[in-house]
Order: sequence, then structure tokens, then C-alpha cells
Amino acid sequence: MKTKRYALACDLKDSPELIAEYIELHKNVWPEIIESIKAAGIEDMEIYNIGNRLFMIMEVNDEFSFDKKAEMDTNNPKVQEWENFMWKFQQELPMAKSGEKWMLLESIFKL
Repeated sequence: MKTKRYALACDLKDSPELIAEYIELHKNVWPEIIESIKAAGIEDMEIYNIGNRLFMIMEVNDEFSFDKKAEMDTNNPKVQEWENFMWKFQQELPMAKSGEKWMLLESIFKL
């Protein structure tokens, strides 16, 4: 099965305490969240941090779609609990629509 890669960005609130807590929480992500990520067709996911900016790389299989993932997340109370909790730490990127967290990045170079 061939995978596809997506890159996304999100900002954290510019608070060293909140950023440290966010990083600590991601060392032990809730098992239900890991399950939902895998069930959506995400084969691998990494999140990187610099300052208050987050960068995510997702490797997905042929079963993955952003619409399917959004529908699954909407219907999963534990994912909704996690996402609402994460808003304590996250904020929209300057160009995001209201309530939009992770924004898809456009690939502009590949070696």
C-alpha cells in the first residue's frame, strides 16, 4: 500500500508554561486518540516544535481522507474531549479561519 505525506502547522499560545505542558502531554497521548489516528488511515505522525509554532508530518494510506477523519473525530466523544482540551494551548495561525487549528502546508520544494 502506497502512502502519501501531508504537512500541517498550528500555533500554540505564546506562553512558556503552556508550551511546556503541551509538550509534556504529547509524551503520553491518550490511547483513544492514538487509536482514532490509526483508524483514520494515518500510518505515521510526527509533531515538531519551535517557539510557539507546531509542524506536523502525516504519512497516510489510501484509506485516509481529511473529510473521513473529520467525520470520525466529530462522532468520537474522547477525540472531542482531547481537541477541546488542546484549545487551552493552541491558537489559530494568523491566516486561519476562526476555529481552524491545523492548516495544511503547500509543498514548494522537493529534492
